[in-house]
Amino acid sequence: MAVVGFNFTRIEVEKKDNPKGNVNIRNNIVIKNVDKADIGFNNEKQSVVRFSFEFTSTYDPSIGNIILSGSLLYMESIKKIKEIFDNWKKDKKIEKELMTTLLNTILARCNVQALILSQDVNLPPPIPLPKVQINEPQSNSYIG
Repeated sequence: MAVVGFNFTRIEVEKKDNPKGNVNIRNNIVIKNVDKADIGFNNEKQSVVRFSFEFTSTYDPSIGNIILSGSLLYMESIKKIKEIFDNWKKDKKIEKELMTTLLNTILARCNVQALILSQDVNLPPPIPLPKVQINEPQSNSYIG
């Protein structure tokens, strides 16, 4: 149904060295745990699924790293919550459609936070930023 909550529980950034030459950056998200939670919603308790995650930006060569941990709350019907939770307990799997929603939400929030943190400690940005390229003006010469 919908993502109803998102929060960071750990924010860590470390700069070990200044960048020299080419730097490769690998971003990764891991769903660490899935459990049930209750939240107050419209003066009633509503069951939700809590997905605990860890987002990492790893720099190669090892000039630093960024680690963001947190949780995302997802509201769904009680039957669907039980199904999600049972699938996780059994195989540590999440259905493809739900996983897409989760990963896109986590990426949207973590990429912004990782970008800010990388600027704070002078690491290269963990996501490619748009660049402006100015082309030379074409000459408007007329040969007649």
